[in-house]
Amino acid sequence: MGPNTRTFLHVLVNTAVAGLTTNFLWFAVVFWVYLETRSILATGVLSGTFMILIAACSMWFGSLVDRMRKQRVMLLSAWATLAAFILGCVIYFSVPSEQLLRFDGPWFWVFSLIVLAGCVVELLRSLALSTTVTLLVPAERHANANGLVGTVQGLAFIATSVFSGLSVGMLGMGATIVIATVCVAVPLVHLHLLRIPEPVVARDPGRSAVDFRGGMAALLAVPGLLALVIFSTFNNLASGAFMALTDPYGLTMFPVEVWGLVFGLASTGFVIGGLTVAKLGLGRNPIRTMLILVGVIGLVSVLFTIREWPWLFILGIWVFMMLMPAVEAAEQTVIQRVVPFEKQGRVFGLAMTFEAAAAPITALLIAPTAEFWIVPYLGSPEGQREWGWLLGEGESRGIGFIFVWTGIAMIVLAGGAALTRSYRTLSRSYAAASPSAAGGAAGDSAPAG
Repeated sequence: MGPNTRTFLHVLVNTAVAGLTTNFLWFAVVFWVYLETRSILATGVLSGTFMILIAACSMWFGSLVDRMRKQRVMLLSAWATLAAFILGCVIYFSVPSEQLLRFDGPWFWVFSLIVLAGCVVELLRSLALSTTVTLLVPAERHANANGLVGTVQGLAFIATSVFSGLSVGMLGMGATIVIATVCVAVPLVHLHLLRIPEPVVARDPGRSAVDFRGGMAALLAVPGLLALVIFSTFNNLASGAFMALTDPYGLTMFPVEVWGLVFGLASTGFVIGGLTVAKLGLGRNPIRTMLILVGVIGLVSVLFTIREWPWLFILGIWVFMMLMPAVEAAEQTVIQRVVPFEKQGRVFGLAMTFEAAAAPITALLIAPTAEFWIVPYLGSPEGQREWGWLLGEGESRGIGFIFVWTGIAMIVLAGGAALTRSYRTLSRSYAAASPSAAGGAAGDSAPAG
């Protein structure tokens, strides 16, 4: 193992710990709000707002990644998160809980947006991490490195869901936000001690602070790459349903402490999927792998809530988690192969802007539709007579109904994309690209700077 690969592993673990801390608090806030309000609308709006913030900031974040050294970007992100969490602590302990939980009051939104901002700014580190794969890992190992990224994210996801549920259920929200604030400083100290070798950052005098034009030009320079981003965007429309409804469904079926443990158990699939990609890669055509897996995820969505059976729900989440690392790694691997290193931050940021903008559209539409129409209808005698043959009986049949149609939409989307000219064009572009064409400093031979 060369020194640059060891550095990448340090960066990977550091980013994973930071992601664990921010997601720990984010999960806890969602659990806490739902348990206190029992409102699908409240959790759906929170989830949608989270993704809107990501969409609004991604292009700017991507431009920062291309303009600055990667370590400096990560430090900026870490300090911003720490400041936001400290301010969130001050608000939580200063404002009475009855005011803080009023969905129509200002303090709910002030507190939520500050905590969400601290979680969203962690995206800067994730974007920088994607470019350090190109910077530090040999080109032929990019897919495997992306699999490792999925593995450590999965481990963080497991710990987050387990500890968030236990913390909110046993310690309360006050102790939870203090723990998150203290723990966010740990990777910050480690990051200050790291040294990431990087060549001089390429300067582009015509580049603006939010270089949408430069990102779009780099995206359009590769035939078919825009179509991949558009496909991922439509796929995220379906993912918005998962984002808005999985926690309400699980918290209806399990107490919060148990739900955290159950979600952590199901999230072991993320680790297995990431390790599989790290070991085997994504095959000769990552785009084809992605389309097949999206179709399988759609089938899982159709089946995993078709009855209110806890084992079926857990199994469905586990399979979903197992497949997601390969889906995410496929897009990253393609961009790392076909886009020049000095433009990758903007392309990753632009892709994230499109994709993140899609999920809140679904979440913000699904949450009120589920709460005010679908859930009451499926719970009525008329709805039971109409759909009971498909969905059975139970308290959450309305949510199951939405998952079924979401899965059907994903299957149709994946099948349709496989028949397009853009799919064939991008497959040829990926096959024709030299493995080292995009790498400005990839591998263990990268010069220090």
